[in-house]
Amino acid sequence: MRELTYTGRWTAEWREAPDPKVRFAGEAIVAPVAATTCDVDSAILAGHGFIAPPFALGHECVARVLDIGDAVTTVAPPGDLVVVPWSINCGTCDNCRTGLTAHCTSVPHMAMYGAPIGGSWGGLFSDLVHVPYANAMLVPLPTGLDPIAMASASDNWSLSWRLVAPHLKSRPGARVLVVARGSIGLYVCDIARALGASDVLYVDPDPEHRKLAESYGARTAETLEPIRHGFDLAVEATGRAVQLALAVNSLAPEGICESAGNHFRPGELPLLDMYLTGVTLRIARDNVRTHIPDALDLAASGTVAPERVVSHVLNWDQLPDTLPEKHLKPVFVRDFTAPPTAP
Repeated sequence: MRELTYTGRWTAEWREAPDPKVRFAGEAIVAPVAATTCDVDSAILAGHGFIAPPFALGHECVARVLDIGDAVTTVAPPGDLVVVPWSINCGTCDNCRTGLTAHCTSVPHMAMYGAPIGGSWGGLFSDLVHVPYANAMLVPLPTGLDPIAMASASDNWSLSWRLVAPHLKSRPGARVLVVARGSIGLYVCDIARALGASDVLYVDPDPEHRKLAESYGARTAETLEPIRHGFDLAVEATGRAVQLALAVNSLAPEGICESAGNHFRPGELPLLDMYLTGVTLRIARDNVRTHIPDALDLAASGTVAPERVVSHVLNWDQLPDTLPEKHLKPVFVRDFTAPPTAP
């Protein structure tokens, strides 16, 4: 099979790898049919990551089940469409049972697709993918949901649900600030308005992104001016410490800031101001497997439109040539009307 391999700044290529096989009862083999970039993939391709190439890329996809072990009961071949979460998790350890699926103790720390952290698990921009804990990891795609629109349910869509949905449940009508430069911020705008936010301000220098945010009912700004005591919830998804500092300084007393940016570079925060305001700040990788079902339910409700964030729909074989281009949210597809086969 082929796997898309990051080889250097803004470059990727197909490389041959052995076809994965089902070797144990709980495993599955799936074939991605709609795969997309996470916002952090752009940072990796730009050379801002902390892992040297080469390595297999991709950790967001909807896939078709091709083969399963004898103990797999939640999905079936040939043909079930499933969301493949980005992190490897067993579903049975203490952390997994309490929802901390990004911290599974059955695998090395930080085990994931799309980067050789916590072992080499391959990437989801691959013709075939090995899933070690199929019952725990794979989530059937609800009937009627478009695999292209839901390609990001593995991470960014479900992460965006977690960034705002629990807070709006406990703080109905909250005012929400979104500081972003990618798909996460746009998904957050969509979800926040759908779940009753009274005001959403989206800050992004890109005019096309701002236009899309406005279609979700958000107010927009090119830059964030210092705002005191303005918002109940701030979501920062830029990976820039200076933007995170502005976000936390924009919170109302006892406000909450969710940072979903990958902060590869150091920076400073206004800790005294945060103390005096009573800020709650969370910076975290998402325990995405826990949130995928709720995020899919929201997508199926008809009150949101994640498909608007898809910027390009491209052929699977175009991956090496078009992935390095700076698209917002390209989705690479293979025919999902029939089970694909390995090349």
